[in-house]
Amino acid sequence: MPTASSERLLVAIQHPAHVHFYKHAIRDLETDHEISIVVRDSEVATDLLDAYGFEYDVIGRSGSGIRLLASQALYEARMLRHAREFEPDVMTAIGGSAVAHVARAVGARSVVFTDTEHATLTNRLMAPFADEIWTPECFHADFGAKQIRYPGYHELAYLHPDRFTPDESIREDVGLGPDDEYVVLRLVSWEASHDAGAGGIDDVGDVVDRLEATGVRVLITAEGDLPARVRDRQVDIEPHRMHDLLAGASLFVGEGATMAAESAVLGTPAVYVNTLRMGYTDELEARYGLLYNCQGSFRHRMALDVAESILSGEEDRDWEAARERLLDEKVDTTDVILGALTGDGSY
Repeated sequence: MPTASSERLLVAIQHPAHVHFYKHAIRDLETDHEISIVVRDSEVATDLLDAYGFEYDVIGRSGSGIRLLASQALYEARMLRHAREFEPDVMTAIGGSAVAHVARAVGARSVVFTDTEHATLTNRLMAPFADEIWTPECFHADFGAKQIRYPGYHELAYLHPDRFTPDESIREDVGLGPDDEYVVLRLVSWEASHDAGAGGIDDVGDVVDRLEATGVRVLITAEGDLPARVRDRQVDIEPHRMHDLLAGASLFVGEGATMAAESAVLGTPAVYVNTLRMGYTDELEARYGLLYNCQGSFRHRMALDVAESILSGEEDRDWEAARERLLDEKVDTTDVILGALTGDGSY
């Protein structure tokens, strides 16, 4: 593994979660590295970059089907042009097929992070070209000698207690009293290419009714339009405040794996309702009991049964003790990112 420290670093952002993943590493490196951030246009991602005061260049748009292939080709072409102008020593991204290709073309070292086994097309396009592929230890797939496994999760790059302290003023901001218990309900758009053929919650109205019957408030965060009868439960907060909301919740129920994992590492039990599962969702359930995977034809009913059991106290677990065990066994993933990008590999 290279040992020389890098001076010029290109970071590619393709999803809002990627902003969180890299933000602390960028802050640590920007004092003695020249950093260029490029982003595939996403309103939430650019809002987050603006909120954190990062400068960036938008170089691509998202698409689906045939448009996805065209947008990917345009994205790689624009990244290549940008990289030729910037002349990076290292290029990095999550998933990172474009970064792996462009870095090879401009003679940069490519450092790719991934935790998503079912992003099979991206992984196939990325793996032959990437110099290093960093994954959590629990990642199921094997990329061979170029794969480096570490004891952590992507979410611990920004939610490790050394990096994050919840702001309890979020309660007042969303209209909650100091003693109100609430559940965060997350619905995804199912437009991502790796979500093709997957499924989650069958009836959002049924979920709201069943959860509210336990005496909690339900706060919904959704990527698409909601049915009229539950639209008033949707929360309107700045994207960078979402983790404050998750930290204070009694429970998370939702279709998004990232937000389920974020809740779990914060000590908020998570009910993940999605036919897709990853190494990290498996481990968070099997090893720490902080996440419940609900898959299969009866996932909707199973999720509600589990949620009611947790909220009623029937599922009697010490969530904080489970989180402490997790933190004892896992590392601050920002330290992993810094070791990977500077070339010393330490964390």
